[in-house]
Amino acid sequence: MSFPLLTATAALPAVGAVATAAVPAARRTAAKWLALLVSLGTLALAITVLVRFDPGGARYQLTESHSWIRDFGVRYELGVDGIGVALIALTAVLIPFIVLAGWHDADPLETGSRRWRPTQGFFALILAVEAMVLISFEATDVFLFYIFFEAMLIPMYFLIGGFGDRAHAQGEEAAATQRSYAAVKFLLYNLVGGLIMLAAVIGLYVVAGNFSLQQIAEARANGSLHMATSSERWLFLGFFFAFAVKAPLWPLHTWLPNAMQESTAPVAVLITAVVDKVGTFAMLRFCLGLFPAASRWATPVILVLALISIVYGALLAVGQRDIKRLVAYASISHFGFIILGIFAMTSQGQSGATLYMVNHGISTAALMLVAGFLISRRGSRLIADYGGVQKVAPVLAGTFLIGGLATLSLPGLAPFVSEFLVLVGTFARYPVIGIIATLGIVLAALYTLVLYQRTMTGPVKPEVAKMPDLRVREVLVVAPLIVLLIFLGVYPKPVTNIVNPAVKHTMSDVQKKDPKPEVEAAK
Repeated sequence: MSFPLLTATAALPAVGAVATAAVPAARRTAAKWLALLVSLGTLALAITVLVRFDPGGARYQLTESHSWIRDFGVRYELGVDGIGVALIALTAVLIPFIVLAGWHDADPLETGSRRWRPTQGFFALILAVEAMVLISFEATDVFLFYIFFEAMLIPMYFLIGGFGDRAHAQGEEAAATQRSYAAVKFLLYNLVGGLIMLAAVIGLYVVAGNFSLQQIAEARANGSLHMATSSERWLFLGFFFAFAVKAPLWPLHTWLPNAMQESTAPVAVLITAVVDKVGTFAMLRFCLGLFPAASRWATPVILVLALISIVYGALLAVGQRDIKRLVAYASISHFGFIILGIFAMTSQGQSGATLYMVNHGISTAALMLVAGFLISRRGSRLIADYGGVQKVAPVLAGTFLIGGLATLSLPGLAPFVSEFLVLVGTFARYPVIGIIATLGIVLAALYTLVLYQRTMTGPVKPEVAKMPDLRVREVLVVAPLIVLLIFLGVYPKPVTNIVNPAVKHTMSDVQKKDPKPEVEAAK
């Protein structure tokens, strides 16, 4: 039996979470180093998965399959395609930076505080989320995926509600209330989506007789599986609703601004750069893979919702006074682009959407983590409380600018390539929607540059006059992310080479071909 590499990749952070939580209370620093080492070990395993994956090979590789709940046809089945490999690599790359950025975020509060922040628990929860996200990207059994899709809500709930941002103008009691509200809202939205998906998972078993993606695909190919049109559409809607909440897609997005606002910056990155990617990934793997006809049927409505997300999220980002809420609404706009690319049903659109998942994760991590360093120095999330930061902390201001320029998809930085592919792929089949979607680019330039102008330029405010620049640990967090943004902006081929074969399989699932360009005959 070959080494179960995929299991090991997800099991290491799970075991590391238990070990980190078990570190004695007085050994907080040891718990931090253990969490960092575990995340680096997981990154090494993810790199091994990436190296062993053959883009020109079988659709699902490094597969593992074992009987689990025999009476219900549930199996422990893992396998990765190019899309899954890219997102596993993204997750494994980001977690060490999240751990390092949050090095002091869960230290005990000042003497006299009524709340104790258990450092070990904070880092253990981050590793637990990583384990559940990784196995979600690996699962090819629908029931196995569902379990971890839902289970990751538990550690995320405690990370939002128990380890919130300390920069709260209304005092500790008000901050605790806001954190609880954000955590409960996050949990309720995602639980409702998960319960609806559970009904659809059960319905899928009734129709197909098993939960295996590969067996269902084979049965569909050889004609032994026939889904009634109405049944397929209802099942599709059950799955899509849960994924749209997680993504998040308008109008199911309202939990995200609250969750990101009240979380620490590393946890906010964990939410939008890692956890939310499970929703868009699942749209590709499960919605399009299991219900191709229903996916084509629902495409017009989903494209409109994605378009609304793009414009609505960007417009609300323009009007924000809170830095974290601005990044949250910008992410809603970016997720609209991702979903637009997925349901444009073109290879350029879906390749761009997958590349966008990776690039958005890196760019959002860079911007939000630098914003977190900024907020921790001033003790405020309000844009109006800053001014002239670039004169006293030029390295911080410079990295903040690069993260912002990546957010607005400046050519030469990674998100530009993916956003361009999404728009080209959408325009090829739906030109009007593609044209309107470009408004999101204009608005992104507006909210990003206005944010930088108001916080970093102008007269130096007295409250920031003595603000220190980035420390060595903080530079170690931000610098590699900026290098990745530039590298993938100039040379995205390593990711597209992995992703494109998987996109071809997805296009084959939905029985779609790229539209041929219309060329006028020469007169």
